[in-house]
Amino acid sequence: QVQLVESGGGLVQAGGSLRLSCAASGRTFSTNAMGWFRQAPGKEREFVATISWSGGSTYYADYVERRFTISRDNAKNTVYLQMNSLKPEDTAVYYCAAAVLPEVAREEYEYAYWGQGTQVTVSS
Repeated sequence: QVQLVESGGGLVQAGGSLRLSCAASGRTFSTNAMGWFRQAPGKEREFVATISWSGGSTYYADYVERRFTISRDNAKNTVYLQMNSLKPEDTAVYYCAAAVLPEVAREEYEYAYWGQGTQVTVSS
């Protein structure tokens, strides 16, 4: 059974940092792009960041403004999202996803597997 399990969410003050992790099991995703999405209350899920299979290419949503960094460790079948300078508007459930193809993917339809999400709450 393929699973993506996110961890690292929590409550943090504005300006603080969190590091999200997404551990995959059931199969290797070393040849798949990976991504992070988020969904705030009352809003649709939106793209945050994506990384290619090798880690050589990354792409971020404009609102990230260089505050977030996506990375991966294929030996551990894990992808990370380092989030710095957090703002209250970053409050959301963050989802990890594994893409169908190896290169960066920004659209939900490009992803075949999804985690259950981890809550990030940023207080002002």
